[in-house]
Amino acid sequence: MKTLYHIAIILLFFGCKDAKKNETTAIDNAPETATMISDHPGKKIMETKCYACHDSTTPEESRLAPPMAAVKMRYLMGVSDKNEFIDDFLDWADKPTLEKSKMPGAVQRFGVMPYLPYPKEDIKLIADYLYENDIDQPEWFEEHYQKNHGRGQGMGRGMGNGNGMGRQMRMGTGQNIIDYNALGMKYALSTKAQLGKNLITAIEKKGTVGAVEFCNVRAIKLTDSMATVHGAKIKRVSDKPRNPDNMANSKELGYITAFKQMVADGKDISPMIDEINNEVHFYYPITTNTMCLQCHGVPNQKVTGETLSTLKALYPKDQALGYNENQVRGVWSIVFDKK
Repeated sequence: MKTLYHIAIILLFFGCKDAKKNETTAIDNAPETATMISDHPGKKIMETKCYACHDSTTPEESRLAPPMAAVKMRYLMGVSDKNEFIDDFLDWADKPTLEKSKMPGAVQRFGVMPYLPYPKEDIKLIADYLYENDIDQPEWFEEHYQKNHGRGQGMGRGMGNGNGMGRQMRMGTGQNIIDYNALGMKYALSTKAQLGKNLITAIEKKGTVGAVEFCNVRAIKLTDSMATVHGAKIKRVSDKPRNPDNMANSKELGYITAFKQMVADGKDISPMIDEINNEVHFYYPITTNTMCLQCHGVPNQKVTGETLSTLKALYPKDQALGYNENQVRGVWSIVFDKK
């Protein structure tokens, strides 16, 4: 049942700056914030479809899958050119099995990746982007690699042409400036990982219905406990919540609207922040994909009758149905002190 980890991490997303301040509206902020370094279409596809599990910011001990930097490294081993690299990616994605895996250590820890019904052309674009570009690697990765694989060739520059999550920006004087986008993502993704671990257990016992029941009883409590760990306020909110306690406030609704417009315009999305006095307010969208439609898709098409009955019983005011792929379902809303 380990192969259900990807489903779990998708499901957990969705149930479940008045002194002088440096603040701009969400709409005004959107175009600039959304600009990314690379225009390669494979980058957006990778971040949308792969980073739910293969991101670069989740701590090593809390991961649900290896980071894409590790995946790239292993797939580069023994290949002669880009075509062979892409072919290996396509072969794995077509039918993931233990025998075909190039990462036996990862399979032993996380299980074999489930088959995901992504178009072949999307997989090609992801592989092409990975081969041609440096990508972000976690801060812990180089040490981890050397410990487990010896003093061979590492990952080079590490943080490359990605959006810089997990790194720290520096001024010319040498003074450190905290990357608050990266810090907010760290809080969001570590919380996601804890929710995912518990969802896996629920799914193993009762399937999708078990995940719905878990979200009803434990999701907010676990989110609150991770907020205590990080010394931050962490919420997952929506304009169409399943649980009324997850209803977005007026400011959060503005960010949801801005993120929806970015998706509609085909723009890349990055976190948005407001700095209010000594606090950072962080926002990042929760978007749907094929897997999450099991609980948030069109009733009786993507959401089964059994799941609908459970949702109706546990969430009588549920508004979180009827979604299609790649729609904004809500935002991570996180507040923490400036460093």
